[in-house]
Amino acid sequence: MAKLATGRVQKKSSHLLDSFNSSLPFDKKLYLEDIKGSIAHATMLNHQKIISDDDFKLILDGLKKVKEEIESKKFDFDISDEDIHMAIEKRLTELIGDAGKRLHTARSRNDQVALDFRLYVQRNNLKIMSLIKELELVILDIANRHTDTMLPGFTHLQHAQPINFAYHMLAYMSMFKRDYERFEDSYKRNNLSPLGCAALAGTPYPIDRDFSAKLLGFEKPTINCLDTVSDRDFALEILFNIATLMMHISRLSEELILWSSSEFGFVELSDEFSTSSSIMPQKKNPDVPELLRGKTGRVYGNLISLLTVLKGLPLAYNKDMQEDKEGVFDSVENAKLSLEILTQTLKTMSIKKDRMQEACMVGHLSATDLADYLVNKCGIPFRDAYKITGELVAGCEKKGIDLSQIHFDELKSVDDRIDEDVLEHLDLKNSMNARDSFGGTATKRAKEQIEIFKGWLDEL
Repeated sequence: MAKLATGRVQKKSSHLLDSFNSSLPFDKKLYLEDIKGSIAHATMLNHQKIISDDDFKLILDGLKKVKEEIESKKFDFDISDEDIHMAIEKRLTELIGDAGKRLHTARSRNDQVALDFRLYVQRNNLKIMSLIKELELVILDIANRHTDTMLPGFTHLQHAQPINFAYHMLAYMSMFKRDYERFEDSYKRNNLSPLGCAALAGTPYPIDRDFSAKLLGFEKPTINCLDTVSDRDFALEILFNIATLMMHISRLSEELILWSSSEFGFVELSDEFSTSSSIMPQKKNPDVPELLRGKTGRVYGNLISLLTVLKGLPLAYNKDMQEDKEGVFDSVENAKLSLEILTQTLKTMSIKKDRMQEACMVGHLSATDLADYLVNKCGIPFRDAYKITGELVAGCEKKGIDLSQIHFDELKSVDDRIDEDVLEHLDLKNSMNARDSFGGTATKRAKEQIEIFKGWLDEL
């Protein structure tokens, strides 16, 4: 069968042009969205008496048959059809005759592709939100079991102050909560139907865009047709949201890589989500978090690529916009797989509480508590207290002990106002729980944060 879209161009296009021009090898992923949009469009056309009941029934039956052929791998994808839209319409016309040619009434490929792509993005917004929620539930479960498990908190990758493991994991919970809300906001903002905008200026046919929008699950139709066929903000948003999500995943992955090393030994990844060395039989490599970290750069590239494609385009549709899909498809699939495997990796890893506790004895984590004690109990100006504490830390370094192990007599010699209660302030667990301000690391506050996050998840 000849190409459906022939008019001004009379000569047969070269095979080279067909290969260069076609998006069918990748946009066939949109077949479900295309058929869904066509059913809604045909339903609206019939509702508005633009096509007959008989043609409408033939179109619905034909689209059902096309869907069956695609899903059973019997559909013949011909690169000369250019894209999934023309491929489906051509096959529909082969199956039902002239009724198939009436489907495209009051519609252009410009609003058709905008619709299909938006439906795909909206569907995957919801899927990614669901996967983020599953990850958050695992993080909350880990946090709930470790509100009293102490580990060093770091700044500059140096031991800083004692915190609990729940608190550390809840920092990532906070990040993923923001990620969820970004996807949620994008879904709401972009839940508008492009269908009926036609090429760029609307259509003279008496269509009902509100009707077709509701059929497709959109809140309402878009306002301006020229903007609609030119718009790919919804695609940029999901790319940005995925890039930010993957940045958070990458930061957690980096910590999993560090924590699973011999130098840290805070966690052990399960054999299910680890690999072996090809030459060193003793090795257990953290390939999952390393790949997650690597895929982050990939999704960044997809975002920058689409921003660059769109930056100089005049209104309305331009063929450059065919380059909008592959990067989105790639980022979406990598984000979904990344969320699934990270969730399982966290769920199955072992947490080494004793090793975390041992690490807290390195780095004099209660030094700030001693400085605060000298200020509050002894009335020493903070800068002087800071200097005194630093000198005591230096002395502990020479003796090979942690500040929390210093003898009371040595502290008493610094200032006669120091009482034995100073030792309580130097105790690492007390130091952790002293950080009791809202949002802090004290066990009580960590439990409070868990309840806040649980309440948020329950409302979703």
